[in-house]
Amino acid sequence: MTVSTSARRLTAAALTAAAITAAIAVPASAAAPRPHRQAVEISDVQYDSPGRDDRSNRSLNQEWVEITNNTRRSVNLDGWTLSDEDGHTYTFDHYRLAGRATVRVHTGIGRDTRTDLFQDRRAYVWNNDRDTAILRNDHGRFIDDASWGRHHFHH
Repeated sequence: MTVSTSARRLTAAALTAAAITAAIAVPASAAAPRPHRQAVEISDVQYDSPGRDDRSNRSLNQEWVEITNNTRRSVNLDGWTLSDEDGHTYTFDHYRLAGRATVRVHTGIGRDTRTDLFQDRRAYVWNNDRDTAILRNDHGRFIDDASWGRHHFHH
């Protein structure tokens, strides 16, 4: 075997090893952990009803919290609660959130549908300057929260 044949074989072996290493490394980097996403989460909050805060039912219903199910399976929210820092609590009653769906929980009075639920309150729940919306399951376990104002954090 000549030196040039050995050099070609070593080069070919090195390139093959590099290609195998690259093929193994790509899936590993593609599988890098993504930020954890809750199965059910508070996905949006409209805490400051647009326009004047006149306590009209229209204004109350423009204050809402959205709950999203990020899984494919429906989730039974019966007995789950949505509350604020002052202890105002809404309890979900016989409601099942479909997979990959969102429900909007309004403060005022209205007729519940698959996509909109109503707390049937005559006063605002969410403070405009700062507050925290807290979602708990039917066992009282923390699921998610969303905050705004001075102590702003989300999830």
